[in-house]
Amino acid sequence: MKLFNSCLFMCIILAGCQTSTENTYKKGEPANNTPKIIGAMKNVMRKGELFATINIDTISNKKHLYGMGPVEYLTGEIIIVDGRCYKSVVTSDTTMQVTETMDIKAPFFGYANIDEWAEYPIPDTIRTLLQLEAFLNETTKQYPRPFFFKLTATVDSADVHIVNLPKGTKVSSPEEAHRGQRNFGIKNKNVELAGFFSTEHKTIFTHHDTYMHIHLITDDRKQMGHLEELNIKKGTAKLYLPRL
Repeated sequence: MKLFNSCLFMCIILAGCQTSTENTYKKGEPANNTPKIIGAMKNVMRKGELFATINIDTISNKKHLYGMGPVEYLTGEIIIVDGRCYKSVVTSDTTMQVTETMDIKAPFFGYANIDEWAEYPIPDTIRTLLQLEAFLNETTKQYPRPFFFKLTATVDSADVHIVNLPKGTKVSSPEEAHRGQRNFGIKNKNVELAGFFSTEHKTIFTHHDTYMHIHLITDDRKQMGHLEELNIKKGTAKLYLPRL
């Protein structure tokens, strides 16, 4: 009887030690956290539909709004962080300009209203984009997909691009869509990433070789773009998923 009671006690203790992550991220209806995708990347890249399919200012609910996409006619990048919208444009081969404005249009765009985030444990070994993608894919299999996420960190280095298509350019391929694009290096900066994860949106809202679409903005709001490469400073990353 003592052995039975001891075993029962241990089972209760183990059940009580279930991580907050497991409690928070059980399967359920995502409700207001569900991403909304307007337009499609493949229509821009393959069909040359560069015109706007959404005016960001017409999104009715901007409370705790997050989102990203390119500027219409591929002339810049957009990120929305907690209801504040920023546009980046190329000003020279080595410089960009970031401005806060809702008066922007996009040919394709993804967004969601995230009222509350929950921190998701992330190992210090996750430092690159490929590692982050593999980690998300493996550890969120029971989480409703697609989903938005955010990540704050200090980066040892990062690389972002800003689309900068010359006016009047006709587009019928990804190569043509990226004419004029400029890449910018970021070093030793505190940053915030607004990200989208899905295994079902390749060529719609993610490129054909990834499950993620991520834009990065520095804490000083002076640099922002579509994230290409990432090297997180060890021990600084904090990952957040929408609380269900």
